[in-house]
Amino acid sequence: MGEISVCIATYNGEKFIYDQLQSILDQLLENDEIIISDNYSSDKTIDIINSINDSRIKVYFFKKKNLIKNFENTLSHAKGDYIFLSDQDDIWLPNKIKIMAKELSSHDLVVSDCIVVNKDLETMEPSFYGINKSKSGFLKNIIKNSYLGCCMAFNRKILEASLPFPEDIPMHDWWIGLIGEITGKVVFLDNKLILFRRHNNNASITCKISTFSLSKKVRWRFILIKNIFIRYIKISIRSRWNL
Repeated sequence: MGEISVCIATYNGEKFIYDQLQSILDQLLENDEIIISDNYSSDKTIDIINSINDSRIKVYFFKKKNLIKNFENTLSHAKGDYIFLSDQDDIWLPNKIKIMAKELSSHDLVVSDCIVVNKDLETMEPSFYGINKSKSGFLKNIIKNSYLGCCMAFNRKILEASLPFPEDIPMHDWWIGLIGEITGKVVFLDNKLILFRRHNNNASITCKISTFSLSKKVRWRFILIKNIFIRYIKISIRSRWNL
């Protein structure tokens, strides 16, 4: 199994970051790493991270208050063969890395199911797939996104194709998932491998009813299609000329 980089974007995550990091560290080997990009948290997030005192945790800071760019910063520092995305407030279930890394030996991007829980880890929904109708397919995921970052892992081929992020994409995981659809081999696993915690301070609205207007939703999809087309052309040129 190749080396693992777990990438986390943090901001004021003091309530949950300790338990999340412990659930990840328990599964990592000596040469693996957790890359954290922090948006200059004003609470005790960094103090808690430092208190763990584990050399596998590497912390960087990103000044601009932008979740997508904060994730881009953590990804830009990842050195591993396989990259796992993580939120700051979930819990990884045992064998998440083992199961997904095995699939990454034959796929470029892997997505797992998860159990949706509240702040106290009480089950709200037994399956995210069940409420989101998640599955692969480029057109399907343009219409309705299945790519939940905290349930995703991918190899360096997908990482390098995804970076840098276009300035106007609506969300990083949606972008990476679509890159996977056009450049690699994707698999959706039925395994539920994390407790996906939902609470009042989540950075995303996932699992909530969208309040965005139809015009904004259409615009987001136009932006994604435009950027995917441009990136595909660039990747094709690089591949053809070995750049």
